[in-house]
Amino acid sequence: MVLKQLWPAFAMILVMTLVTGIVYPLGMTGIAQLLFPHQANGSLIEKNGHVIGSELIGQQFASDKYFHGRPSAAGNGYDAANSGGTNLGPTSKKLIAAVKAAADKAHAENPNAPVPVDLVTSSASGLDPDITPAAALFQVPRVARARHLDEAAVRKLVEARVQPRFVGVIGEPRVNVLKLNMDLDAAAAGSR
Repeated sequence: MVLKQLWPAFAMILVMTLVTGIVYPLGMTGIAQLLFPHQANGSLIEKNGHVIGSELIGQQFASDKYFHGRPSAAGNGYDAANSGGTNLGPTSKKLIAAVKAAADKAHAENPNAPVPVDLVTSSASGLDPDITPAAALFQVPRVARARHLDEAAVRKLVEARVQPRFVGVIGEPRVNVLKLNMDLDAAAAGSR
């Protein structure tokens, strides 16, 4: 009697495991590969046949010759396996000290402009690949100086790389730092 009552439960567990654990994920993966292969494979960016990064995960650029992204609290900087923010509150002395140090450093690079907030605060994931157009434009003098380029030419690269709001209303205008730095390298190679 008990086995007769348990059999439908076991059968349902088996069917639902197959449907939700195998059939549905494989079906969605197949549809994504057909309709959106670039995004389904991680939005990877290649250069000369080698993957150099993803459009979706920031990278550390320390040289003055490159635009810098937002500070990262994810592991040892942009560690996707250790994603996360600082979880420090607005009254945290540690957060205030870190923001002040980053603001002082940025202000020393460009003393004539206010420091954009996204250059001194990390995102919630610590992996943000984008900065605001203001943050990119703030860095133009440093990058132009380090590369011995005209500021107007570097500013044009930034302006060409600004992505507008999605459908005109969702999100904020942004600049992908990796793509901008690739444009910068291509422009520098073309000027030689």
